[in-house]
Amino acid sequence: MPVNAKPPTMAELEGVMGPALPIWNGIISQVEAAYGPLTMTWKPSKTDFGQMCLLQHKKRTLLYLTPDKGSVWVAIILGERAFQLAMASWLPDEIKKLLLEARPYAEGRGIRFSIHASNDLASVAKLLEIKTAHS
Repeated sequence: MPVNAKPPTMAELEGVMGPALPIWNGIISQVEAAYGPLTMTWKPSKTDFGQMCLLQHKKRTLLYLTPDKGSVWVAIILGERAFQLAMASWLPDEIKKLLLEARPYAEGRGIRFSIHASNDLASVAKLLEIKTAHS
């Protein structure tokens, strides 16, 4: 089992993300408000930042977040029922394309996309709503 990484400081996050730090904080606030209390678990990753954050509720991972230069990478896994709901929703075509191209595994289809603007937070909220609708 991988060892949990030491959480970065706000200064380290800001140093990497710069103007995207409010997007990071917005995602966390939005998820906390809808699904809190949350546990934030930091794990080593092969990204430039070297760590990713798992947002978990009652040991269930809702989202994977990775800080990047000027953006936040979001990863989510949707089960088959959630995948069907996502495809029938108003989600942007780019996200639906990622879902269609994602290889289906027993645990679901995983996608990863970058968020550069706060108006993309609605897509993250919709994906989480779909993911948790039947749990």
